[in-house]
Amino acid sequence: MSSLLRLSRLIDWINERVGRAVMWLVLVAVVISAGNALVRKLFNTSSNALLEIQWYLFAAIFMLAAGYTFLRNEHVRIDILTSRLSPRGQNVVDIVGILFFLLPMAGLILWLSWPIVMTSLASGEMSQNSGGLIRWPVKMMLPLGLGLLVLQAFSELVKRIAFLAGHGPDPLQKKSSGAATADLVAAIKAQREGRVEP
Repeated sequence: MSSLLRLSRLIDWINERVGRAVMWLVLVAVVISAGNALVRKLFNTSSNALLEIQWYLFAAIFMLAAGYTFLRNEHVRIDILTSRLSPRGQNVVDIVGILFFLLPMAGLILWLSWPIVMTSLASGEMSQNSGGLIRWPVKMMLPLGLGLLVLQAFSELVKRIAFLAGHGPDPLQKKSSGAATADLVAAIKAQREGRVEP
């Protein structure tokens, strides 16, 4: 169990780093979006590449942060049903959900999407819009994001089994509301002060 928990910590570390990096893509997307809107209103012109990069960034944010969201327990849950269960019961429900829903869904989408991504990469697929971007990078977000989500699902599975076996804390302990926002503010403050958050 200890080697699995070490692997789980490594996966958590990877998704933590990816998630914190992806947070900055939100700022980039907002700046590009605001710039596009200003240029369109002030100069009555626009760039298809800049419009497309906005939805490329949205895809990257959504897909690459899926594992981080799962790690932080910030994903959508059915708490109205599970809140009445004991911590052990909640962890059992999560184990069933991971094994029978999350992993099969992610595996199926990975299996179905890989040929599409490879075809796009091999052909150098481009946007049909004038001045548009190449398409394979945005399509690559699907297997990358799902790969990170599958890794995190494995990590969460290990942590829940460890808790049920008495080898670890309850991975479902709730943080206070707004925890993700507080973490983002703390990370930005730490970066401004030139130190790295633990």
